[in-house]
Amino acid sequence: MTRHDRWLLWLCLAPTVLLLSVLMYYPMIGTIIESFYQTSFIDPEPTFAGWALYEQVLSSRDFPEIVRNSLIWTVGVVILQNMLGLAVALLLNVGMRGQGVLRALVMLPWVLPGVVAAILWRFMYDPQLGLINSLLLHLGLVENNAAWLADSGTAMAAVIVAAVWKGFPFSTLIFLAALQGVDREQLEAATIDGAGPFRRLVDVILPAIRDVMLVNVVLTTILTFNYFDMIWVLTRGGPQNATHIFPTQIFETGFGQFRFGEAATYGVFSILVLAVLVAVYVVLQRASANRRRTS
Repeated sequence: MTRHDRWLLWLCLAPTVLLLSVLMYYPMIGTIIESFYQTSFIDPEPTFAGWALYEQVLSSRDFPEIVRNSLIWTVGVVILQNMLGLAVALLLNVGMRGQGVLRALVMLPWVLPGVVAAILWRFMYDPQLGLINSLLLHLGLVENNAAWLADSGTAMAAVIVAAVWKGFPFSTLIFLAALQGVDREQLEAATIDGAGPFRRLVDVILPAIRDVMLVNVVLTTILTFNYFDMIWVLTRGGPQNATHIFPTQIFETGFGQFRFGEAATYGVFSILVLAVLVAVYVVLQRASANRRRTS
């Protein structure tokens, strides 16, 4: 590469680097700096607190609950979303009439704005008029209307189900694209050898899309951990902090209680978790690219 080509490369990258710096890196650095200053509604003037806010957050009663809720939320949504996405992708990959219409219908939840999807599920979970209670009562699975979002024992499961419905089409799209690349000759050879649908899935299909599955799991983990709309519209982190995760805690602490320093501290912990997940994603991408070059 000549010197002229390098200058041209940097010139082409300059708008992207500038945009990322303004929209991502500058706010990130600002958040880290903000985490060392304490503010409140009574005293909005920032006061340098050093590491005191980190000690305060780590020793608070809410922090372990936030961590636990974030883990339950992220793991539950990612596992169910990927399992459902793979199952639907396998069904859509089979040739059938009206396949284009079915694929469009499956994608509908994903293209809905997050707030709209959350409002829809809030109506469905309504204790008196909601579809969920009506269906369960009709099937005889429950005897009384349940307040799914108002009960700390069911609220997290309720928001996970809504988030899986909203997000599984993304995994379906990724898996469906990967299934198009599965070697048809291997599938035919396995069929001739007497392998049934389950054996073909385990021995041929899953190994062929393994790299895509790993990358998709990490990517959906990053997106889910940072997901805000669904929980905030459905429960606002309640009841009794049963569904509070890092994004909702950051929003409520900062914009609800005007404790911007403490909110920034939660944000720093969130950034650290996301940085680890992004690093895993990059490593998996490179490993997948190396395998494709050597195969």
